Amino acid sequence: MPQMQKDRPWLIRTYAGHSTAAASNALYRANLAKGQTGLSVAFDLPTQTGYDSDHVLARGEVGKVGVPVCHLGDMRTLFNEIPLEQMNTSMTINATAPWLLALYIAVAEEQGADVSKLQGTVQNDLIKEYLSRGTYVCPPKPSLKMIADVAEYCYTNVPKWNPMNVCSYHLQEAGATPEQELAFALATAQAVLDELKPRIAPEDFPAMVGRISFFVNAGIRFVTEMCKMRAFVDLWDEICEKRYGVADPKFRRFRYGVQVNSLGLTEQQPENNVYRILIEMLAVTLSKKARARAVQLPAWNEALGLPRPWDQQWSMRMQQILAYETDLLEYGDLFDGNPAVDAKVEELKEGARAELANLESMGGAVASIEYMKGRLVDSNAERLNRIEKNETVVVGVNKWTEGEPSPLQTEDGGIMVVDPAVEQEQISRLNAWRGARDNDAVQSALAALRTAARDGTNIMEPSIAAAKAGVTTGEWAEEMRKAYGTYRGPTGVSTSVSNRTDGLDDLRDEVNAVSDQLGRRLKFLIGKPGLDGHSNGAEQIASRARDCGMDITYDGIRMTPEELVASALADDAHVVGLSILSGSHIPLVEDLMIRMEKAGLTHIPVIVGGIIPDDDAEKLRKMGVARIYTPKDFELNAIMGDIVQLAKQPKTVSA
Repeated sequence: MPQMQKDRPWLIRTYAGHSTAAASNALYRANLAKGQTGLSVAFDLPTQTGYDSDHVLARGEVGKVGVPVCHLGDMRTLFNEIPLEQMNTSMTINATAPWLLALYIAVAEEQGADVSKLQGTVQNDLIKEYLSRGTYVCPPKPSLKMIADVAEYCYTNVPKWNPMNVCSYHLQEAGATPEQELAFALATAQAVLDELKPRIAPEDFPAMVGRISFFVNAGIRFVTEMCKMRAFVDLWDEICEKRYGVADPKFRRFRYGVQVNSLGLTEQQPENNVYRILIEMLAVTLSKKARARAVQLPAWNEALGLPRPWDQQWSMRMQQILAYETDLLEYGDLFDGNPAVDAKVEELKEGARAELANLESMGGAVASIEYMKGRLVDSNAERLNRIEKNETVVVGVNKWTEGEPSPLQTEDGGIMVVDPAVEQEQISRLNAWRGARDNDAVQSALAALRTAARDGTNIMEPSIAAAKAGVTTGEWAEEMRKAYGTYRGPTGVSTSVSNRTDGLDDLRDEVNAVSDQLGRRLKFLIGKPGLDGHSNGAEQIASRARDCGMDITYDGIRMTPEELVASALADDAHVVGLSILSGSHIPLVEDLMIRMEKAGLTHIPVIVGGIIPDDDAEKLRKMGVARIYTPKDFELNAIMGDIVQLAKQPKTVSA
C-alpha cells in the first residue's frame, strides 16, 4: 500500500458556558489547558432570545443553559486572557447572531487582533429555530435578511469566519428522519444562498458558497448516520454545481461540525450514555470522505442536568483517544466501494431529493415552515410510539431495566447546579454597566441601528458601533423587534383527532366517561413558561392528549406564568401541564402557583415535566404540584391516564 499522508485531527471542542462570564472564562481556559483545540460557546436563553438579564421573561433563566452576555463588558470577561486571533470559536447563537458577533469583533479589536484573521462560526440559522429550538425573535423573512447581512459582512471583513452553520442538529432532536434532516437542512442552505446571490458579485459568489458550513447530529444507528453524512457530501456537491454553477470543487466541499445525539441519552442507567456517545462519534469520524472537521460531545449525565467539568473532560478524552491513540487518521476512506454503504447512501439521497422537490414546490424553506414543523412532530410521535411498543429497544428504558445503582451519581447527584444568587449578581453588574456608560453615545448608536434596520441596509456595522458604545443585548434586540416585528412559530400540533388506534381505545373511553361526569369535554391546558424553546415534550403530550379525545390548549413556547393563569381561567381548564427543560422550573412554577391561588384556581391540578432533580421535585410537591415527570417517564399513555384521574379527582397530590 502506498504511504498516505496522515489526516489532521478534527477540532476538539466541548459545548460550554454557565452561570457568569467569569465562571465560563475559567472553564474555557481550563479546557484549553486539557487539550481542547477550539471553543464552543453556549449562551443562556435570555441572551439567545434578545433579553437582558433583568427582563421579566429572563426570570429563572439567567446562566442556566449557558452564559449570560448582556454587553461588551460581559463579552470582554468571557474571553479574558484568550487571544481571539489564535482561537477558533463556535458560537451557538441564532436570532442575536449579528449582535454577538459584533461584540466578539469589538473585543478582538480591543485585544489588538487583526479582525481579518478571526476564525470561527456563528450558527445564525433561524429556520431550524422555528422548527425545533425556539430561540427566534423576528419573523422568517427579516430573519433571513439578517442572516445574509452577517454573511455579506463577513465575506468582506472577516473572510475566514463561517457566517452561518446550517444546523440540522436540532432537527434530529425534534424527531427528524435522516431524509428529513438532509432535506430540511439543504433547503435552509438554499434559502440563504438565494438571499445572498443578488448581494455578491458573480465572480465572488462561488467563494461565498464555500463559506457556508453545517452543524449536524449523529444518532445511535451509526451505519445509517455515517451513510447520511456521505449523502450530505454528495447532495451538497450536487446543489453547489447544478443550482449555483460552482465549478471549483474546493468551494463545493461539505464542511461540518457535529455534536452527537442528546435525544437518545437516558436518565435511566445514565452510565450507558458513555457507550452511546462513543458509538455516535464513530459515525462522523470513521469515513474520511465524510469526516467532521469539528466534534463536540455531550457528557454522560446531560439527561440529568448540567455536566460538571470532570464530565466534560471525560467526553473530551474520548475524542483525544480516538484521534491520537488509534490509527484511524492514517488511512483513506474505509467505506469506498462498499455495496451496502453505497446502496444506503443512494436510498437516503433519493428520499432527500424527493423531499427537497416537495419543499421547492411550496416555495422553499421559508414558505414551508409550518409544513416542516408538522412533519417533525409526526416523526417524533412515531419514534416515541415505537419505543412505547418495544419495537425500538432502548437499553435500561424498555429492556434490561434492572441494574446496579450508578456509582457515578455521587452526593451532588452527579450534576452541577447553578447558584440561584448568580441571577441577581448578573443584574447588579448589568445595572452598574448602564450607570457607567455614556448615554448620549448609546442613544446615538441606537438611532443609527434603527435607521439601518428600517432602511434595509446591512446592520453589522451599526451593530459593532452599538457594541462599542455600550448598548445591551436587550436594547439591540428591541430595535430589531420594532423594525421587523415579533413572531410566534407553529406548534406542529393539529387540532383534529388522528386515526390512531394503537392502545388508545381504552383511554378514549376513559376520557369520554370523565367528560360526561364533568358535563363537558375534559380541558387540558399545556404551557411552556419562560424562554425554554425545547418543545418536543410539550408537543408530544399535546398530540397524545388530542388523540385521546381531550380538548387541549397549547399555544406554543415562551408564555409567562401570568398568561398561562389567564388562559386557565378563560378556558376553565381541568388540568394544567407545564413543560420546562431549562432548569428554571422552581421560580417559574412558584410564580404560577402563587398566581393560581390569587385567581382562585387552587382546585385545578398542576403537573410539571422536565429535567428535574429529586430535591427539586420535592420542592415542587410542597408548592402543590400534583405530578412530576422526567425523561424516564416515556410512556405517554400512562401520563394520559394520570391526567384523566386528576380531572376526575382534582388536587390529588402524590409522589
